[in-house]
Amino acid sequence: MRLYKTFGVMIALLVMVIASGCDKIDNKAVPNFTVRIDLGSYALWNTYGVNGMGDYRIFNREKRLPSNFPFNVNTYTGYGGVLLMMGMEMPMAYDLSCPVEASQNIILSINPENFEAVCPKCGSRYNPLTGLGGPLSGVAINNKVGMRTYRVFPSNGGYMITN
Repeated sequence: MRLYKTFGVMIALLVMVIASGCDKIDNKAVPNFTVRIDLGSYALWNTYGVNGMGDYRIFNREKRLPSNFPFNVNTYTGYGGVLLMMGMEMPMAYDLSCPVEASQNIILSINPENFEAVCPKCGSRYNPLTGLGGPLSGVAINNKVGMRTYRVFPSNGGYMITN
């Protein structure tokens, strides 16, 4: 547990250094598609939500991920799908399309060892755990683009994810 806290503090400091520069990170490079995932009840959150730091789940209506999720006509999963990840204190959500590539077909994957989001095409790495989806390396650093963020807010014992 101590290692996770130390790791989290180091990442948070790195993010603050990056964010304190003159240039802003553009987290709107991915097109804005509707997002609405209702995990607003205790039962839904307990089944499909995230609990411990680094725990994550991917939602993609077209690909039926998760396979047993009760998708309905009011469920929307953004441009490339939604990454829901438990951060240090609360859940966070991002679009899974690489901001450099901005294509629905080029989806970031999560490295389970360090929880970084990695693009299979350009190799850019992002920090969804504590860095608000900011770039860590690759073309994304040069282009100053980060992952598109979505709102996650409490609702009836669970959470709602929207844009």
